[in-house]
Amino acid sequence: MTTIVGIKTSEGVVLASDKRASKGFFIASKDAKKIYQIDQRTAAAIAGQVSDAEYLVNLVKAQRKLIELERGIKPSVFETTKLIANAAYYGLRNYAPFLAEFIVAGIDTEPRIYSTDVSGAISPEVFVSSGSGSPIAYGVLEASYHDKLTLKEAEEIARKAVQAAMQRDPGSGDGIEVVSIRV
Repeated sequence: MTTIVGIKTSEGVVLASDKRASKGFFIASKDAKKIYQIDQRTAAAIAGQVSDAEYLVNLVKAQRKLIELERGIKPSVFETTKLIANAAYYGLRNYAPFLAEFIVAGIDTEPRIYSTDVSGAISPEVFVSSGSGSPIAYGVLEASYHDKLTLKEAEEIARKAVQAAMQRDPGSGDGIEVVSIRV
């Protein structure tokens, strides 16, 4: 139960999340980390089972280092997302699914945002939300997004989308974290 949001602009990408971690109807933490830096140009926001998501983030960081050592260049944002998606698909096919969804955002040759879920499906996005508060966040994103957004405007829209979700979704709350990566 959470709300995560990603927005792509020509100036970069924005990820935003609430800070509440819940266990059923119990608030386990009011300062949960839901956005992880993969490297200086790539980050991922998580929704779902925290232990599964953290495992996949750490796995992908290690895999990316190996790929970079082999090729001499860092994997692209899509390749990073594909590493997460492949692990998710493998878990699902082996009846041990990773119960986590991701928004992966970053800059390689241009700003990029992808979403991936428990099945390993990947979708390129210009804006996206996931988690229990996402239906509410999408209302703000749909009403506010346009293709000429500045990074600063995107940060404000992302913040408003998470804030709106926090007003109606009991699984979202306790503050907002925003991470931007500029071109």
